[in-house]
Amino acid sequence: MSLTDWLDDYEDRDWRTATEGTVRYALVGLGWWATDVAMPAIADSEFGETTVLVSSSSEKAERVADENDVSRGITYDEFTEGEASEDYDAVYVCTPNAHHLEYVEAAAELDKAIICEKPMEASVERAERMVEACEREDAPLMIAYRMQTDPAIRRGRELIEAGFVGDPVSVYGHNSQPLLEMIPDTDQWRLTPDLTGYGTSVMDLGIYSINTARYLLDRDPVAVQSMLATDHDAFEGLDDERASFMLDFDGVEMVSTATQNAHNDSQLVVTGTEGQIEFRPAFHGECRLRIARDGRSVDFDREEFGAVEEMREEFDYFADRLLTDAPIDPDGEHGLVDLQVVEAIHEATETGGTVDVGR
Repeated sequence: MSLTDWLDDYEDRDWRTATEGTVRYALVGLGWWATDVAMPAIADSEFGETTVLVSSSSEKAERVADENDVSRGITYDEFTEGEASEDYDAVYVCTPNAHHLEYVEAAAELDKAIICEKPMEASVERAERMVEACEREDAPLMIAYRMQTDPAIRRGRELIEAGFVGDPVSVYGHNSQPLLEMIPDTDQWRLTPDLTGYGTSVMDLGIYSINTARYLLDRDPVAVQSMLATDHDAFEGLDDERASFMLDFDGVEMVSTATQNAHNDSQLVVTGTEGQIEFRPAFHGECRLRIARDGRSVDFDREEFGAVEEMREEFDYFADRLLTDAPIDPDGEHGLVDLQVVEAIHEATETGGTVDVGR
């Protein structure tokens, strides 16, 4: 396979099984990500429509619903009691991490399909309860790893599977952002241990590198080592203002860094015995691809391989699965592995040694 031949053979939306239909969504949690990113993505999607908004107060829910021409705005309590359940088919949970479980459980009991933001909960134990609840109620559950529907990432995985890089040897991942510049509030939930879970930088940023590497390699980490550090007062009670960790993917080694207090940057590089694939920026809507082999390299801008809005693709993929009863991946069991990895990363710093994942 040449560096460019594979481009012409790529099938856009290779996951697609549906040709028509609409999935009506209730959005649970109305922070900026839900209102500024998720809601426009659903509006622009082929198979989705937002019909219900859920927030802490009826005033906010109804106001945001009116501003966005959404049919209903209700409170969290009304949602869990089944209010407006006839007006939606699926639920998108976008609350702080530690509040995912209660709304996923409520949605499952209401016989609704669920797409839950990552990380799926604040702890492994609560994530396990989420999986059990959805299995008990036979409720479809997808964890919102939008990189898995990004064309650049999907094409990178195809190349790795086809042997373009030879045998994968190593992975480097990095994800950083200046959180306090983006949201100048030290009381925000990402800096509140009881809401975020295992720290902040690995849970919120490092998880992109971890999960995308899992997807590209089609294998999971078995052991980790790590170094975490915190100096800034705003990160008090959190041990990972800065994080670096090594993951053993059963023969492929990954080194990764993440921080909520640095220049905005993201990258992911997979190096093999014969070639290399690099994504930079790797995450957050601008994923670009460089492939190199035999002394040559080619850069692909998003427009060259089918630029898409990541969240729109994610919602259309989820709706496609529901409309045709196709298998959902990434599901709850998949998301649970990431929390096991994150838990092991934090434990490895405490012990100063290697920690097995999911032991």
